Amino acid sequence: MGEKRICSCCGDVLDEDYYGTWVGEDLLCESCADEECIICDHCGDTVYSNDAESDDNICLCVDCYNDYYRRCENCNNIIHDNDVNWHDGLPYCNSCYDDIDSDYEIEDYNYKPAPIFYGDSYLYFGVELEIDNGGKDGNNARSLKDIANVHDEYIYIKSDGSIYGGFEIVSHPMTLDYHMNTMDWESILYESVEMGYKSHDTSTCGLHIHVNRDAFGVNQGEQEKIISRILFFVEKHWNEIFRFSRRTESNMNRWSCRLGMEKSGKEILDKAKDCENRYVAVNLRNYSTVEFRLFRGTLRYNTFIATLQFVSEICRVALTMSEEEIDGMSWSEFVRSVRYDELIQYLKERRLYVNEEIFTEEEV
Repeated sequence: MGEKRICSCCGDVLDEDYYGTWVGEDLLCESCADEECIICDHCGDTVYSNDAESDDNICLCVDCYNDYYRRCENCNNIIHDNDVNWHDGLPYCNSCYDDIDSDYEIEDYNYKPAPIFYGDSYLYFGVELEIDNGGKDGNNARSLKDIANVHDEYIYIKSDGSIYGGFEIVSHPMTLDYHMNTMDWESILYESVEMGYKSHDTSTCGLHIHVNRDAFGVNQGEQEKIISRILFFVEKHWNEIFRFSRRTESNMNRWSCRLGMEKSGKEILDKAKDCENRYVAVNLRNYSTVEFRLFRGTLRYNTFIATLQFVSEICRVALTMSEEEIDGMSWSEFVRSVRYDELIQYLKERRLYVNEEIFTEEEV
């Protein structure tokens, strides 16, 4: 008769029909193996429960846990290294990461990263598009950034005190060509609508466009000559620009009020420089940009692109024409010089190009 096989745990003699379970150098009976051990879900080895790592979903030996897994910093559940979401150097499971990281998707109002310039030109446009009524939701913000920032950081998203159920989408400065042909604004606007946001159809939202000051000259004196022409053009054609903006009179007066026409662009510029209120049609209180605050928000792509094109055309006129030439140019002469299809379409829709009836999509 062979040597008796004794359970290392309880000391009982193992049944002849049971070969026992080896845990390292220990041999266990069937009962002790069931009570004291687990089978590692990763490698299949049997180990003592006290030497294992487990949660409600998985049991692991220490070696497998150390080599392939971590615990979520928030809920303490075990997650495979391939499924870890990192935030501030700490591991999170998908669910906890959604809850925690969403708080960081919407930056504070004062957030202002170093600008990244996209495209090759001297003239760059930065967009601030306010959207409301869909919730100040970090997951929604992340979805929009996932669409925009596939290849690089093109946009970030900020809180805005005037928006109660949304946020502000801010782009890094880009050339007009980059906005039109590389940046996927159409998908961003479409997804915003799908998530329930509105921009035009609110009393809170604007579309602000920043233009880099150094496009107008290498020093302040040169820049102010061009800026004075921009202001002169805006005041000279205020009635047409007001119609273009889609703002109501009360909305315009609150968020982007008129400076008022003067005899020269320099006199308008002096008024703008003395104005301590940034809620003016063309805001000069930013050190490195001129901000066009004229326009009501929109989630309609053609209107959005046409607005960028319109600002570009105003800058073109100011850069290439004297104040006397601008003063002598009628609105019809200005719009006849436009070559952008989207802008022409929008001018026709607003009855600012020719008096013809055309189909107009609803603004959102």
